[in-house]
Amino acid sequence: MAARIFRKLVSTNASFTRHYSSGKQTVTLIPGDGIGPEISAAVQKIFAIAEVPIEWESVDVTPVRYPDGKFGIPQAAIDSVNKNKVGLKGPLMTPVGKGHRSLNLALRKEFNLYANVRPCRSLEGYETLYDNVDVVTIRENTEGEYSGIEHEIVEGVVQSIKLITEEASRRVAEFAFQYTKDNGRHKVTAVHKANIMRMSDGLFLHCCREAAEKFPEVKFEEKYLDTVCLNMVQDPNQYDVLVMPNLYGDILSDMCAGLVGGLGLTPSGNIGLNGALFESVHGTAPDIAGQDKANPTALLLSAVMMLRYMKLNKYADVIEQACFNTIKEGKFLTGDLGGKAKCSEFTDEICQKIAASK
Repeated sequence: MAARIFRKLVSTNASFTRHYSSGKQTVTLIPGDGIGPEISAAVQKIFAIAEVPIEWESVDVTPVRYPDGKFGIPQAAIDSVNKNKVGLKGPLMTPVGKGHRSLNLALRKEFNLYANVRPCRSLEGYETLYDNVDVVTIRENTEGEYSGIEHEIVEGVVQSIKLITEEASRRVAEFAFQYTKDNGRHKVTAVHKANIMRMSDGLFLHCCREAAEKFPEVKFEEKYLDTVCLNMVQDPNQYDVLVMPNLYGDILSDMCAGLVGGLGLTPSGNIGLNGALFESVHGTAPDIAGQDKANPTALLLSAVMMLRYMKLNKYADVIEQACFNTIKEGKFLTGDLGGKAKCSEFTDEICQKIAASK
């Protein structure tokens, strides 16, 4: 299974290399809602200064009504991602109420983006309660409690079904071990509650154990979710790469982001068999939209992850270092980081550092 999955990923990446050799690779851009267009524009400006060999294909994902009466992703956006195989997405807002699907969930399911990768790393110059945090959460991204299988048994009693399959569990487990090996990391922790949910989490844990046998060079351990949460806030340095079912990953990845400064500093990538979608996972912040106050760091670092996925490591390194140095110096920090700089000023400082490095 692992070999098949990663042959597919290598094949996909090889297509990027071929496109690059003949010109620029086209990337789907979903600017998003609220502050999304501002931070997307900031990333585009930084990429232009760095002369990254990609072209942006911006698409609108404003929900459209389908024949079943529910709202979903426009077909043009689906076609763009299917064609380009890689995309960058700003924050999206899902309207509250019946008939509206979560666009974020819909995108993951549409493109079978089965592994969510969230690196959480302390940034020099931005102090938090924790030092030297460097942990990666890998979350199964397609099923679990987020399968959307809910119904009312009788009035006032609703059942939500947690779906765990062997196929999805095995592929994300093997992805986690391969990621650990490929990125020079050393340990995978399977996070679960198999002591309570013996069948569902038990199946997930079984798949993790099988994957561990295929990667003897990677240390493996099993931990209960509540134990990991307790240990994480005491000493996050005891963990390296964590792999877990969907809901646990949603919660734990945000908690890990809090250790390093919040979602505004945390990148995210969704990897699938046929491509990948990278995104900022913070909210749309409508209260500051259009005021040049947004922090583009999370989307920018997600774009850096995207470049590494596309094997454009040289550009990724330059942009990432310019971003880190800007934060380290602390002269042009946005309001959420304790500064007074505008989004445009923070962006311009990164651009100046990139230009100076040429």
